[in-house]
Amino acid sequence: MSQDDEHDLFRKAMRDVKRLRTPERVVEAPKPPAEARFRRADEQAVLQESLNVPEDAAALLGTGEEVGFRRPHVPEAVLLKLRRGQYAVDAEIDLHGLNAPQAKHALRDFIVEAVGRRWRCVRVVHGKGRRSGPRGPVLKPIVCHWLQRWNHVIAFGSARPIDGGSGALYVLLKTH
Repeated sequence: MSQDDEHDLFRKAMRDVKRLRTPERVVEAPKPPAEARFRRADEQAVLQESLNVPEDAAALLGTGEEVGFRRPHVPEAVLLKLRRGQYAVDAEIDLHGLNAPQAKHALRDFIVEAVGRRWRCVRVVHGKGRRSGPRGPVLKPIVCHWLQRWNHVIAFGSARPIDGGSGALYVLLKTH
């Protein structure tokens, strides 16, 4: 069958077809971007929380070197074993380059995932604050503060030098 024959067949098949009327198109103005009603207040609250490191967390940190924390029911030997790196690390998160609100969100999501996956020990890299100037480390004290407040964290301590030293933490989690 030639191409002309195909065109003739098509025209015959379409002979009784009528073109549909196209309705006029209404162009709507773009909608403004969605914004949470309390976003500004939430951002201020996060900022305030990140700036208000409790005195006990600051004392825990001392000169910015090694840190350690355990819940009252956790034996000292567990913290010692943790700081020696004697627990297998199931996963790690690196918070370098994040500001406090971003770090809190990322760390919270990571801990929630770790608990959901029944991970026992994780490593959190917060950095040593070498680029923080005279203020010292920014993330380190607030990461320690957050970890103390989260019930699933039963202990944490500075990592061995090979795993980041005072710029990282081993975090022990509840497994039940």
